[in-house]
Amino acid sequence: MSTEKVEIFDTTLRDGEQVPGCKLDTKQKLVIAERLDELGVDIIEAGFPISSPGDFQSVNEISKLVKNARVCGLTRAVKKDIEVAAAALKAAKRPRIHTGIGTSDSHIRYKFNATQDEIIERAIAAVSYAKTFVEDVEFYAEDAGRTDNEFLAKVCEAVVSAGATVLNIPDTTGYCLPEEYGAKMRYLKENVKGIHKATLSCHCHNDLGLATANSIEGVIHGARQIECTINGLGERAGNTALEEVVMVLRQHPYLNLDTNINTRLLYDTSQMVSHLMGMPVQPNKAIVGANAFAHSSGIHQDGVIKQRETYEIIDPAEVGVTESSIVLTARSGRAALAYRAKKVGYELTKVQLDTVYVEFLKFADRKKEIEDNDIHEIISKTDIGIKAVS
Repeated sequence: MSTEKVEIFDTTLRDGEQVPGCKLDTKQKLVIAERLDELGVDIIEAGFPISSPGDFQSVNEISKLVKNARVCGLTRAVKKDIEVAAAALKAAKRPRIHTGIGTSDSHIRYKFNATQDEIIERAIAAVSYAKTFVEDVEFYAEDAGRTDNEFLAKVCEAVVSAGATVLNIPDTTGYCLPEEYGAKMRYLKENVKGIHKATLSCHCHNDLGLATANSIEGVIHGARQIECTINGLGERAGNTALEEVVMVLRQHPYLNLDTNINTRLLYDTSQMVSHLMGMPVQPNKAIVGANAFAHSSGIHQDGVIKQRETYEIIDPAEVGVTESSIVLTARSGRAALAYRAKKVGYELTKVQLDTVYVEFLKFADRKKEIEDNDIHEIISKTDIGIKAVS
């Protein structure tokens, strides 16, 4: 069976930048946009043009810079928003306007003080107007995760008829369970007339830690676009992490789904975004965290040294990490100590290793982590009479 492509819609520069303290200037956004294009992202959501003159300028400059990806600008279902986005995207080789409106009962009643019929009318009007500027129009049904499926299908059918090319089904509050979100995608696939004319898209938030799982369930049940950010940056607890969904699909080939992402650039891209946005990556972050390929338990270290796949499902080089890390702690065994000692120039016999290991444990109980310089000190305190090979 041939592999189907899942398009990656990166919103680091829009949703990701909404994190308090993560504001970027135009120059920084251009650096990230250029890297996203090189990474193989299919769509770059460059910003929300009407929100500020700076955002308009950034979307405009990114439109001129990007060579391969589609460039997208976000709007509300408001004519002025759409006009401003169209102007900002004018130089893009492949522009997309992303417009939409809330569809859940909560949004309809409290945010818009409207009826379901009025929401459908506004959705149709927004898509139709956006279509006069660009061919590629994505519609978002905000809070789709908590929207009744039957009404959501009516909205989707109406905007597809109006010309929408992509249907974004956001779990805006991160509330859905994976099975529930997957079932929602399946329902739309089976009940929206003309669904073959549009691509279903996942846009999941991580409030309950389910963004990646929900996005994967979404594509398993018919979506062919995932909206995500580098390092999972985004409102509140963040968005779906690009690096996670890309590697889930890559590591499970039986799903017959893959992306165009150059995974060897993932770690470097993560570090770049972290630096420019001033948002450190948590050490235990999947794929790109400092500990993602680090081993400190003696049992795990012995297994990895003998055969990497024993405890690693991903080759670190595949995501741009130089090698697995064997971290020496009081929980490390002789195999790890011998491995690290060899790295700094010591070929220890079994007898020598037994002697050094006793001293190592004393040292490790006083210090959280043993560095290369500590190994020299530990060996110098023993009587094994060995010097490092230069």
